[in-house]
Amino acid sequence: MKKLVIFDLDGTLLNTIDDLGMATNHALEQCGYPTHSLESYNMMVGNGVSKLIERALPEECRSLAVIEKVRGCFKEYYSQHLTDFTKPYPGIPDLLKDLNTLGVCVAVASNKYQEAVSELIGRLFPDIVWGAIEGHREGIPSKPDPSIVFNILSLCPTPKADVLYVGDSGVDMETARRACVESVGVTWGFRPVSELRDNHADHIIYNPEAIIPLITSDPSF
Repeated sequence: MKKLVIFDLDGTLLNTIDDLGMATNHALEQCGYPTHSLESYNMMVGNGVSKLIERALPEECRSLAVIEKVRGCFKEYYSQHLTDFTKPYPGIPDLLKDLNTLGVCVAVASNKYQEAVSELIGRLFPDIVWGAIEGHREGIPSKPDPSIVFNILSLCPTPKADVLYVGDSGVDMETARRACVESVGVTWGFRPVSELRDNHADHIIYNPEAIIPLITSDPSF
């Protein structure tokens, strides 16, 4: 039986795309740059806020100074609108409760900045016991670098063979591969299933409850 499940946040536990897109469009507009449809942000997120801003800016405007300016506007707006539209995906709250009941440790590994990750988890999953809530911190590489997974393993000591890493993107599958833990790609998030396959997901699931048999090694659970 698996003892630790590490979840990506955006596109895996929470549908955050509308709030992320609206915050980015607000920041772009405030700084005088064109905006995008909310649907287009599915392919821009996943590598942290700075990379999101870089992808949203016109190519000729992607200097570090411009990215930092727009990022500041983004964070100011996003911190006040974290949960305007954001909510857990169907089945996720029940899954997390079931994992707590089974005694499986649960953790979050996100490229979103730490303050936002902690706030979102506190607001939307107040009754869940977490072993670790890890967002991006200055000085620590972003996923797919596996440092965030190693940080979680230091807080929740677990043999790698007893760990599942669950995410919705190629970045997540690559993070799991580099950390040498088993990966689970979810199809309800922001990226297509082809991306999960192309990045060698060990498992691909179509609903949250399908995680339980992977943990218990019992397909009839």
